[in-house]
Amino acid sequence: MKPFLSDSFLLTNSTAENLYHNIMKDLPIFDYHCHLSPKEIYENQTFENITQLWLAGDHYKWRAMRIHGVKEELITGHASDWEKFQAWAETVPHLFGNPLYHWTHMELRTFFGINKLLSPDTAKEIWEECNEKLQTEDFTPRRYIERSNVQLVGTTDDPTDTLEFHKLIKEDQAFKVEVAPTFRPDQALYLERIGFSEWLKKLESASGIQIHTFDELVTALQQRVDYFAENGCYASDHDIQLMVYKQISKSEVEQIFQKRINNEELTNEDLIGYRSYLLVELGKMYANKEWVMQLHMGALRNNNTFMQEKIGADGGFDSIGDQLIAEGLSRFLDTLDQARSLPRTVLYNLNPRDNYVLGTMIGNFFEEGVPGKVQFGSGWWFNDQYDGMVRQMTDLANLGILSHFIGMTTDSRSLLSYVRHEYFRRIVCNIIGEWVEEGKVPNDEKILKQMVENIGFNNAQKYFSAR
Repeated sequence: MKPFLSDSFLLTNSTAENLYHNIMKDLPIFDYHCHLSPKEIYENQTFENITQLWLAGDHYKWRAMRIHGVKEELITGHASDWEKFQAWAETVPHLFGNPLYHWTHMELRTFFGINKLLSPDTAKEIWEECNEKLQTEDFTPRRYIERSNVQLVGTTDDPTDTLEFHKLIKEDQAFKVEVAPTFRPDQALYLERIGFSEWLKKLESASGIQIHTFDELVTALQQRVDYFAENGCYASDHDIQLMVYKQISKSEVEQIFQKRINNEELTNEDLIGYRSYLLVELGKMYANKEWVMQLHMGALRNNNTFMQEKIGADGGFDSIGDQLIAEGLSRFLDTLDQARSLPRTVLYNLNPRDNYVLGTMIGNFFEEGVPGKVQFGSGWWFNDQYDGMVRQMTDLANLGILSHFIGMTTDSRSLLSYVRHEYFRRIVCNIIGEWVEEGKVPNDEKILKQMVENIGFNNAQKYFSAR
């Protein structure tokens, strides 16, 4: 029987242990997509207590606490930080099989040197030990990043963002980690949302362009793409809840935009046509800048209307959608490819049913001399767990080339989430180790070393730095 979180955690054979401990463990991290705050990184302030660092904004934990029956007052309400931590400590022992159980204890061990199991019995001593350490200079946002051996942090940023804090971080010679913005124009694509008109005014202010027509919208977005590029941007990201594609004319999309400007009713076909056209225009901009385009597909967001109105979006009330994506995705990528404007593209699916769709889609579009131009992205959100990662990488290996995979990204708002790279690395080493032990692949040290180094770091660095 192995002890919990031992050196061989998730590693079931000697080959896996060798690959992880001697090759992959100490590779730097290229975190090309996350939701960390550049302001928080720049200001580099210590957190008052572990609740503020650990539970504030973490909808993964919130969701588990609600399922466990914890009162909302102890999750997002006005209870004290200690009471919220107590509620989390009471929830954790019930999370066997959930990755949160692993991540919780990996974060305590990695960042705080605490090997105790979190429970109601240990909550007070862990609370006090963490809070004491949090007041020292080794427990600031920058130090979490540096201690995790991170080389690059890719944040997620609205086109109207001034990128003020990215600039300030770049100017600070004391911090060597690159913090790059990522262009996320969801507000432009979802014109049916209530706040679209207000956001359009923000875009006008940021770009200096008055927007009365669709052409002017595209011009303003191009100005922001140029601005982001000047400030170190290397990628875009998109929340594609429904991957449906419709070919429409420029005059038709102008009519749809004018209907929205005049607050006229929009049909579902209008919305699909508008998003399809604008996404192609954006894709061409990205190709011109040699950016990577990321598509996160299949989330069914804000399912609980009552709670959305009470605490807002991103509160932990999202789930997996079940809309089909194959045809729409194919037509969208093909439209860009026909125009010779398909950028390097990463495809993420939230419904694991779509693994084989993406695993085969990536082979349809290519560029000579560019390994893995279209990527099947790592297990995302609800797939960011042991079975989900194994399934995603195994399916990718069956249908594509695993050795060209760009690997893991945190896609998280938490500064402590870098332990998920350790989690991922242990899993990928175990997959490959099992293949070796079972005689499915040769025990060739040179090939195996190159493969895990590439998946762990090299592929992502080359893929996102090829601009």
